[in-house]
Amino acid sequence: MWTYNKMLEYPINIKCTDPRLAKVIISQYGGPDGELAASLRYLSQRFGMPDQNSKAILNDIGTEELAHLEMVGTIVHQLTKNASIEEIEAAGLAPYYTDHGVGLEYIQIRI
Repeated sequence: MWTYNKMLEYPINIKCTDPRLAKVIISQYGGPDGELAASLRYLSQRFGMPDQNSKAILNDIGTEELAHLEMVGTIVHQLTKNASIEEIEAAGLAPYYTDHGVGLEYIQIRI
């Protein structure tokens, strides 16, 4: 089966706060074409595959998309980690953070 190494596939180390960039990237997290949606599509499509090889490939791809979800979430977190409320408001993220706090949710932000 799978093993989970408690480290990102590719290290993310963003030093500067940029809530405006986070607002753009957050759609890649849980938007309709984001990493979660892609993962669920691949993992669901595997059930209709005619053979075990096809199922295994789609399972691998869907699981890889979950690793991407973890990286995108880390990017958004690091871009907003030290943001002031003024920076969050200026980026247009105030309604999002009012509803969800600093945690990420699987929704698309309209830009």
